[in-house]
Amino acid sequence: MIQDAELLITAAVVEVFSTMLNVKARSVPPVEGFLDGQPQIVSAVGFTGAATGVVYLYTTAQFARHITAGLLGLSPAEIQTDETDEMVNDTMGEIANMVVGQIKSRISDRGLRCVLTIPSIVRGSQLTIEPVSNTERHRCAFDCGQGPLLVEMLLKPNEV
Repeated sequence: MIQDAELLITAAVVEVFSTMLNVKARSVPPVEGFLDGQPQIVSAVGFTGAATGVVYLYTTAQFARHITAGLLGLSPAEIQTDETDEMVNDTMGEIANMVVGQIKSRISDRGLRCVLTIPSIVRGSQLTIEPVSNTERHRCAFDCGQGPLLVEMLLKPNEV
């Protein structure tokens, strides 16, 4: 298993949010109710190979619209309609791809080669992911100024 998963997650989030969005992501304790029951968007990207797992990025729908505006160079008001849901989904999938790509790169540098899956998006309220047994869970929360981000990595032990 990956011994420093939280450090890998934190480094990836801080780098992607700083570089791509000019947003400072500050690590905070991952407490229950972090997203406060607000409508959420969860983006997920998996990886498989010498290391196998999936990374989920949870955020509020409001902050996802803010992220979309920032990444696309639009004003937040331009991302406030239902017609922009697909644009927000695409953006959050791409943000997940970038974060998990950073994690994968660091894992691969350790000799654990793996490939990424395509991103997926889930929308709802009070969403939680329940891992199957024998799965290692790592959670990191971030205050990104304009909104919260919770990142969860589930790792599956590799069978030798």
